[in-house]
Amino acid sequence: MKKIFLLLTIVCFCTGMVKAQQKEKVIIISLDGLRWQELYGGADSLFINDSDFVSNPKSLNTEFWAKTKEERREKLMPFFWSHVSKQGVMLGNRWKGNKVNLTNKMLFSYPGYNEILTGKADDEHINSNNKAHNPNITILEKANFSEAYKNKVEAFGSWDVFPFILNEQRSKIPVNAGYRAAITSYPTEKELYLDLIQEQTPRRWEGVRFDVFTHNYALESLKNRKPDVLYIAYGETDDFAHDGRYDQYLKSAKRTDQMIRELWEFVSNDSYYKGKTSVFITTDHGRGTGTAKDNDWRHHGSSIPVSDQTWIIAFGNHIVPSGEQEDKKQYYTTQFTPTIAEILNIEMEQKGSLLPVLEE
Repeated sequence: MKKIFLLLTIVCFCTGMVKAQQKEKVIIISLDGLRWQELYGGADSLFINDSDFVSNPKSLNTEFWAKTKEERREKLMPFFWSHVSKQGVMLGNRWKGNKVNLTNKMLFSYPGYNEILTGKADDEHINSNNKAHNPNITILEKANFSEAYKNKVEAFGSWDVFPFILNEQRSKIPVNAGYRAAITSYPTEKELYLDLIQEQTPRRWEGVRFDVFTHNYALESLKNRKPDVLYIAYGETDDFAHDGRYDQYLKSAKRTDQMIRELWEFVSNDSYYKGKTSVFITTDHGRGTGTAKDNDWRHHGSSIPVSDQTWIIAFGNHIVPSGEQEDKKQYYTTQFTPTIAEILNIEMEQKGSLLPVLEE
């Protein structure tokens, strides 16, 4: 009888492990202020030879310029165009009539991230980039308080406002953002090394660290703590653009492409994530076109209405490959969170999932 009981216990335990292993995993990624123009057309001819924005035009042209948009975008983001475009879905190429727009009217970072992560704009309460705790509940917080994903949610961001955007006090989500060190009580050897070199590295921006730290902290978490829902917010593209450094803006976009490749190669070969992981990528806002006299490509906000133009990318387990969408349809950033919620089987007020598009 004891042997039978022991056998049943082992079977139940193993079944539980299998079910846990079969839970859907989601990686959410944002690239701050990356324009759809570069994503879908590569380096922009308006800026690549402008000495006001580029320190070495000849070198930059060698790395990023080509005759066609298709060639230029492959040079800028090779992983996106060699893998993601073939294995996923890409929305927002306005040259082909496919549109993605924000619905908030602020058109800068905190309102954009709130919209991405909650599925709704809130111009009444989220109308600055101040460090104020978000009154709205994000998909990450919903997941962290769900039975399936409790304590299996983590977030990493280059901007130091993310602990407030994600309301870490209320959501209980571990958030490593800005210049914070490792967020675990038992850091790995690599995390301790990241802590050290982050402290020793010169700081270009007061509230935004280089993405290399955000990326490697997040990758180390995937390898060791195995979160089921992971958010990574890369930030350099926006800050280099504000600085007027188009060359560094392009180089940062290319580095981020390679970082996302590294993430995907890891989860594609790791037994915990392989075949169970979906990746969703977007941006918090667009920016100007650069045709205005004040070089508005550097900026965004309500005074630059075109900075409501964004894009959405998805690939992985739940996504049927259909590539770059060329149909003349309108989508909104508010649809980002409901899509993730549907995959995770989490109830959200906001509706409008993109799954019918991503799975068709």
